[in-house]
Amino acid sequence: MSAFDITEGGTPVDGAAWIAGGTTMVDLMKLGATAPSRLFDLGAQRDALSGISETSDTITLGALTTMADAAKHPAIRGLTAVHTALVQAASPQIREMATLGGNLLQRTRCSYFRDTRQPCNKRVPGSGCPAIGGEDGHHAVLGGSAQCIATYPGDFAVVCVALGAEITIRASDGSERKIPVQDLHRRPGATPHTETALQTGDLITAIHLPKGGAQSYIKIRDRASYAFATASAAVVLHMDGAMVTSARIALGGLATVPWRAATAEHVLKGSMIDQKTAFAAGEAALQDAHPTLTNAHRVELGIRAVAKAILSARGNSV
Repeated sequence: MSAFDITEGGTPVDGAAWIAGGTTMVDLMKLGATAPSRLFDLGAQRDALSGISETSDTITLGALTTMADAAKHPAIRGLTAVHTALVQAASPQIREMATLGGNLLQRTRCSYFRDTRQPCNKRVPGSGCPAIGGEDGHHAVLGGSAQCIATYPGDFAVVCVALGAEITIRASDGSERKIPVQDLHRRPGATPHTETALQTGDLITAIHLPKGGAQSYIKIRDRASYAFATASAAVVLHMDGAMVTSARIALGGLATVPWRAATAEHVLKGSMIDQKTAFAAGEAALQDAHPTLTNAHRVELGIRAVAKAILSARGNSV
């Protein structure tokens, strides 16, 4: 069996999982929200799958690089949105353990998913979703379905989507492929238990971040530290003087996946950025939201997060 194998005799082990920093996996196992049949420890491969390198247009991070190490690196400090997302995530202690690959795959903080006394279509397919019509104040206003409205909780993946980042995936047969981070997470649809495009045995080995563009990440949360986003926005602008030639915008804390706001991007293209344009883009980003009475306030927070991120990115343009 190779160092990166999760198979026995070439056959993927059903229900097995990788574990690296363990900051999400161990937590969910303690709650009983997940119960892998086997854990394959990646700790011995940290040197092979860690580190940061760069070319003229790309920064590549090994998937086992910790969030703390990435945030300290000069190349990452030059990517304003990435650095901001990393230092605002979790606590300093968790960032010292949590890996970038694992962070991309962190699972929802939905209280019904984490409480095994409750039914949950994501945890037990077909058992129901009590969040729908229940206590849904922290649930998704974008990308939900009749089966699930659980919110994707992370920061780093949202920025990766805005950047147009890619990941390298190693399959159990040793082959490798690249996909955009935007294609990693799946909306729940009728199968909320299928959360990503990864197949059994797949392992994220690297994240590739494009350089360039004026960027910003804005995170609105209930308290100033160790809190997940109530609404967040990552913006990357390419400018010709004062005019936007292209934009990429992604939302966090509001959707079932890191959410690409293409409609808002079209609002900005060819425009001069001012407060009116920024808020128009924010409204476009949330135009397809489906809020309830208890989470409708988060639509306005999302609009404001997008507008503030656009204005902040404009200030970072050179």
